[in-house]
Amino acid sequence: MNQPTLQTVLKTINQKINNKKANFTESKKDYIMKDGKKGHTRRDFIKTGLTGLAFTIAAPSIVPSSVLGKNAPSNRINIGQIGFGRIARSHDLPECMRHDDVQVMAVCDVDRDRMKDGKAYIENWYKENKGQRSPVNVKMYEHYRELVNDPEIDAVIVSTPDHWHVQPAIEAALAGKDVYVQKPLSLTVEEGRVLSNVIHRTGRILQVGSQQRSLDPWPQFHRAAELVRNGRIGDIQEVLVGFGADPSGEEQPRMEVPSSLNYDMWLGSTPRIPYTEKGVHPEEGYGRPGWLRIEQFGAGMITGWGAHHVDTAHWGMGTEYTGPVEVEAEATFPRSGVWDVHTDFHVRNKYANGMIMDISNKNDQGVKWVGTEGWISCKRGPAKVTASDPGSSGGGGKSLDASDPKILDSEIGPNEVHLYRSDMEHHRNWLDSIKSRKQPVAPVEIGHRSCSACLISHIAMHTDKKLYFDPHREQFKNNDWANKRLGRPQRYPYGIDYLNLSSAVKAKAAGKYPFMGHGK
Repeated sequence: MNQPTLQTVLKTINQKINNKKANFTESKKDYIMKDGKKGHTRRDFIKTGLTGLAFTIAAPSIVPSSVLGKNAPSNRINIGQIGFGRIARSHDLPECMRHDDVQVMAVCDVDRDRMKDGKAYIENWYKENKGQRSPVNVKMYEHYRELVNDPEIDAVIVSTPDHWHVQPAIEAALAGKDVYVQKPLSLTVEEGRVLSNVIHRTGRILQVGSQQRSLDPWPQFHRAAELVRNGRIGDIQEVLVGFGADPSGEEQPRMEVPSSLNYDMWLGSTPRIPYTEKGVHPEEGYGRPGWLRIEQFGAGMITGWGAHHVDTAHWGMGTEYTGPVEVEAEATFPRSGVWDVHTDFHVRNKYANGMIMDISNKNDQGVKWVGTEGWISCKRGPAKVTASDPGSSGGGGKSLDASDPKILDSEIGPNEVHLYRSDMEHHRNWLDSIKSRKQPVAPVEIGHRSCSACLISHIAMHTDKKLYFDPHREQFKNNDWANKRLGRPQRYPYGIDYLNLSSAVKAKAAGKYPFMGHGK
């Protein structure tokens, strides 16, 4: 098919602009002409979503999809990658770049060597997988703030260590960008609440990297949760959640900070401590980083894997917009070595509806709902996100199983509960949500609630007392010690405490915001 000439394109655009009565609202059109206002492309709409539409017609540089097709530049989502490590290179980037309506055009990392690797990786990927040179010269930024303020970027992926998830996501949303952020959503409950508030106030699309909610490659989680929600095992009595624990490690003396690493910024809002390679990430290669096993930067596997499986458990329990009311836990912590996150652990959380969630590294890997009329279980099976992810460890078994196999063949009727169905891979669901402006399968408030359940479990690991939690106010009852651990002190100039946010957005009591869907 012959491509139109530039003159034909310009003529077509001018005809559409001058036709003030046109109303291009079809999903395949880029122009939206309502109430006599001039047309806007999808990108124009995204960039002005916070402040209202503003459009000046000059020599057009964006061509409507009705002229050049669905992958025209105006339909393409320009993405900036924040953090280039193991997850970004093996998962987040390739899952986005494989789509023709996406262009990854910038990369940011506080390690200059990784930033340069990111640029080369993205450009080489496009060359090798698209059969041509990269259509853009990938920009490099040492500070994420420069990236999120780039007017050519529509959306960002945040693939940083856990303690650097929330602040870039907030600033990206305030800059009018949509966000994909790796799990766990936040380092603290208070941070997660503020991020959820910001996303709801700005109207941006945020997808949490809880990939088990999308059917590709794990359809068993959606199927299991939907069967449970529709009473196929009767009333839920207990949910067993299982995943591994990290081992302790030996001491490592302080080392000289690599010249490529802005270590002060890498530490961010957390306290200043001496540099060790095992406390950050490998200086060579992209193996599993040591920061995952240090409490200063995360909570260990209770949030690392808990954010996945607790989220799935909530999905089946119908508790996605709330949290436990009672929390008790026990855990072992290393007494020496650079790695100090929990090893063996056992958590029991009680919800207001009487359901018990039992979380332990001694349970079979995955999620098992036990009801009055049977049980259903699910786990990932052999499919992995990265090479270091566990497969079907912890007792083996099927990826989807039930006390009676007939339960799994049960048909969900038209008048029963139908959970959000994301038939595609998780990143594709995010990209489609950016275009449709509809909520993704793992939106911010659900991700916050799953992460919060893990974080308060982690707090309970550090005391031998049972804790009582108010999920509406997001505060422990009559326990100042525990409430202080819902947030962390932040080291200036890093941290959301030093962002210019309104008092309403910073409010820590979730109950003040009915638009967040509490009680659903």
